Amino acid sequence: MTATALREATTVLSDGAHRPWAGTGALFRLFLRLDRVRITVWALAVYGTVAGSIATLLETYPTPESLQARAALMSNPSAVMMTGPAFGLENYTFGAMVANELSLWTLLAAAIMSVLLVVRHTRAEEESGRLEVVRALPVGRFAPPTAAVATVAVANVAVGVAVTAGLLSGGADLAAADSVAFGLATALTGMVFAAVAAITAQLTEHGRAASGMALAVMGATFLARGVGDVIDPLGSPLSWTSPFAWAQQTRLFVDLRWWPLAVSAVAAVALGALAVALAQRRDLGAGLRPSRPGPASAAPTLLTPAGLALRLLRGQFWGWAVGSALFALAFGALANSLGDFAEELPDLGGLFQIDITDLTNAFASVVLAFMLVGVGCFVVAAVLRLRAEEAQGRVAAVVVTGTSRPRLLAGWLAVVAAEAVAMALLVGLGAGVGVWSGSGDPAWVGRLVLASLVYLPAIALLAALAVALVGVAPRAAVWAWLPVGWGAFVLFLGGLVDVPEWSRALSPFDHTPLVPQESVAAGPLAAMAALAAVLVAVGFAGLARRDLER
Repeated sequence: MTATALREATTVLSDGAHRPWAGTGALFRLFLRLDRVRITVWALAVYGTVAGSIATLLETYPTPESLQARAALMSNPSAVMMTGPAFGLENYTFGAMVANELSLWTLLAAAIMSVLLVVRHTRAEEESGRLEVVRALPVGRFAPPTAAVATVAVANVAVGVAVTAGLLSGGADLAAADSVAFGLATALTGMVFAAVAAITAQLTEHGRAASGMALAVMGATFLARGVGDVIDPLGSPLSWTSPFAWAQQTRLFVDLRWWPLAVSAVAAVALGALAVALAQRRDLGAGLRPSRPGPASAAPTLLTPAGLALRLLRGQFWGWAVGSALFALAFGALANSLGDFAEELPDLGGLFQIDITDLTNAFASVVLAFMLVGVGCFVVAAVLRLRAEEAQGRVAAVVVTGTSRPRLLAGWLAVVAAEAVAMALLVGLGAGVGVWSGSGDPAWVGRLVLASLVYLPAIALLAALAVALVGVAPRAAVWAWLPVGWGAFVLFLGGLVDVPEWSRALSPFDHTPLVPQESVAAGPLAAMAALAAVLVAVGFAGLARRDLER
């Protein structure tokens, strides 16, 4: 009986080796269960953004004249880079404008979601050691990545359906076929970048490096599409090197053509096949790119908490800082295209709470506020990185060497604060240079650099809430993203969808003056700074008293 049981157990455990996809269905159901909330949130957020934006655009561009005024912006290279190819400008319809306003950003959302989900279920699981435990069961070699890609496919279908539903329910009379093509283009673009992430997960041993490489590819293709469309507003050969261009070249709501979506589908399949081929060439836990050995001794700066934080956060900082500054530069350069906007769009001032009698000043203020949301995202992500280090057991390893928890947290927050100030200044510099290039007035550089500092109390409050959660309730630390998301929503769409005043007041950005258009009031800024200090003190007290978790 013992020999028979041993043979049966050996047969079961070797089943995964004989059948490379064994266990795919079970893992697929598990991944869907783990990601059901994430997928739902992504889909609902995309639906709300699209539907809300449609309603907003209907109010903002109520006449054919206002639509043609919007079309005039497409003569600006920055507008083309940040929106997409300029189709149908001669008779600019509402649908064509919707495609320009929304398509690139829904495509980016699907791409980012896909990268994060694929890396979460492949390289991150492998790095943590959980995948090795799963593979000890009768699970085939290709089952985990196949289940991960299938999960991401479900997520992209959900987002694609949300896009289509948002277009059809937003109150505009948009063509159903074009709306379906919009949703399908979004889903397929997400799948292309899911396959890219599946490839980068084979190249490196670390989840952050895999997602960083995939997001770098996404940024490069975004830039290629932008530069290509600037070369030729209808799309140049350079544009066609980008998956974003394949989706936008369907010419949504202008002259619908389906065949560019076939390019996305073929690319997703081909890249997925390449990922499978690469997976066969490496060992579990290893990457195709060998890790470089570190130096024999650590740099002196790594012996301090601040030095350690600086090393761990440097890639994250430069990614956010450079990206935000370049976006600020591109949007700021639109300032030279605003001459006739106030005349054609009389409701613009009320919708965005801006003074359209000085449109350049108002536009610069709005661009600065929008771009500084990125600094808020960075500081929350940087604080939560400390929680991630704790969950991996590395904070405990630092503490046992004699570094106290308050000292570790103080050093970490000092680096986060310094990088937040630097990033805000870079965003102000980018916006200032952009507006200078658009308006011809170099004084905008210094003006917007100084104005960016006014947002630091609001940014500090977002970071302080994350610190308090990490210190007191580390398992709930992810909720630190909620005020960031709400603040961004209120800033971007609060004036457009009539958000109640009491709920607007929950956003730190709502208590920050829209500088340089508005004058600075010290009271709200001081109150936010004081509240941030209290929350940081709560975080310090909580971290000092609680047990470190894994």
